[in-house]
Amino acid sequence: RGMSGEDGGLKLSIEFGGGLELLFGGVKSHKVSVPPDGGGVLKMKTLIGWIRDKLCQERPEMFTQGNTVRPGILVLINDADWELAEGAESVLEDGDEVSFISTLHGG
Repeated sequence: RGMSGEDGGLKLSIEFGGGLELLFGGVKSHKVSVPPDGGGVLKMKTLIGWIRDKLCQERPEMFTQGNTVRPGILVLINDADWELAEGAESVLEDGDEVSFISTLHGG
């Protein structure tokens, strides 16, 4: 059954920084299990929606815009900029670490 967890989800580490953690109860690091898409893979765009629906505690519009993150949020997959991968279409693997860092300050 591959490397997925008991519930069939992928075990991921989610990190928030740059003030984004304030939308997630002030917690910077989250260990989560996320179910894959219909095709049995988990893409970043699905993860972003899942985070918005399941983890975000306030002002989700500060995290997402449409089906992706707001401009000004740096996304790293295993410490590499997701723009170097497939962006929102990037396929995640079990055990990946995904970081969301706000580069916008003030407001």
